[in-house]
Amino acid sequence: MSAHRTVVRNGHVLTMDPALGDFPAGDVLIEDGEITAVAPSLPVTDAEVIDATGHLVVPGMIDTHRHTWQSLVRGICGDWTLADYYYGIRLGISPNYTADDVRLGNLYGAVDALSAGVTTLLDFSHCNNTPDHSDGAVNGLQEAGIRAAFCYGFFESSPGQSKFGGHADRVADFHRIADKYFAADGLLTLGVSLSELFGLPWADTAAELAAAREREALLVNHAGCIFGSVLCAGITEMDTLGLLGPDMVHVHCNAFDDSEWDAIARSGGKVSISVETELNMGFGRPVFDRCARHGIKPTLSADVVSLNSGDLWHELRFGLGCARADRLVPINLGGAMPDSVQITAREAFDWCTVNAADALGLGDRIGSLTPGKRADLLLIGGPALEQHPRVDPYATLVYQTTAADVRTVLIDGQVRKRDGVLTSVDLPALTSAADAASDRILGRVRAAGRALPGTPPNAWAGIETTAREFHEQAVQAGKNRGLPS
Repeated sequence: MSAHRTVVRNGHVLTMDPALGDFPAGDVLIEDGEITAVAPSLPVTDAEVIDATGHLVVPGMIDTHRHTWQSLVRGICGDWTLADYYYGIRLGISPNYTADDVRLGNLYGAVDALSAGVTTLLDFSHCNNTPDHSDGAVNGLQEAGIRAAFCYGFFESSPGQSKFGGHADRVADFHRIADKYFAADGLLTLGVSLSELFGLPWADTAAELAAAREREALLVNHAGCIFGSVLCAGITEMDTLGLLGPDMVHVHCNAFDDSEWDAIARSGGKVSISVETELNMGFGRPVFDRCARHGIKPTLSADVVSLNSGDLWHELRFGLGCARADRLVPINLGGAMPDSVQITAREAFDWCTVNAADALGLGDRIGSLTPGKRADLLLIGGPALEQHPRVDPYATLVYQTTAADVRTVLIDGQVRKRDGVLTSVDLPALTSAADAASDRILGRVRAAGRALPGTPPNAWAGIETTAREFHEQAVQAGKNRGLPS
């Protein structure tokens, strides 16, 4: 059978591969979804041509942590604290999602990401209230045609009214999902979203870890994001018990001390930074500088569109500003001004391409325009004012580009957006469905008598009491294995 061939012609190609470099005028040849050649000019005549004249051609962006299902309540927690989010979204809105709401939320959220140039995302899926919800979450990603790590979450959104018989039933459902959808190699890869450390009995956390590693699944956890609490800590205990590893993406990490950072670095763990969420909800400073000090390559995530936008251009822009400012604090405090910015726009673009691909265990498949990798790529440009003149291509990407400037998107060689128009969905119908679903969800919340955000008084005190109990279980588990506490 002859290969389907596409050549992306005459773009300014930024490969993100140091061995290849960049081509101010270059071509990219794609055969059956794989990049087979990148060069200043390719003598190809028997291929579909995508004219990239006047455009940047770059690898698709990769988001390392997104609660995709929340796209149906976009912006609802713009003025909420983290506690408001926990009680409003996790315990208030999530129980009122139907299985089809989860499907639609993942479809809508993935299309939103795709349109903005995110070709791969880590879906931190923690609205799996029933087996049907779990199926809906996977189906939504499949319908969108995006590349994703589907990371199954075990979170119980309705304590005391669980649709599962217990935590063991949730683990069994994870294995069902793994068997049903992940037997073949495709756009979706399998992962596990750990319940917040010390949010469950330690034996349940150990069961989640064991299930993930039995399936060789990617692991992701919310980490070090609640100051003054042991909840979302646990890195020291996991290190003591030998449970950390390079298969883990640790999200946020703002409250970590040096011992926790050392443990992540020793284990080869990865870090995902959600700049907008962290700055707006009181998590603390994004941890770019801490990553640099411990030799960890940072990655970026949009986290929740229930607060911020669904693209990574905002995360890049704000993130680089934070990273540069933190690096230069000692100079400023010394009463001086810097001679250089120390972190370039080119280096920042690594955060959402090559670094992110490695974090998801997909560095051999995506993240750069390297022959042999899958053809996930973007054409950036068009008529917008902010795209002209293009003096520095990386500065244009980081500081000037918006989702509207993402003109064409290919995933696995398939065009998902062409000349600014999505090709695989009926956008008016999709937005209408999302509006209607949002109204129904919030109507059910109101009918249940739930006031949003509605954080109970002393909420964190109650959570902390339980978290400390489960923390002690982890300490005891270490002692039982003869390890230091």
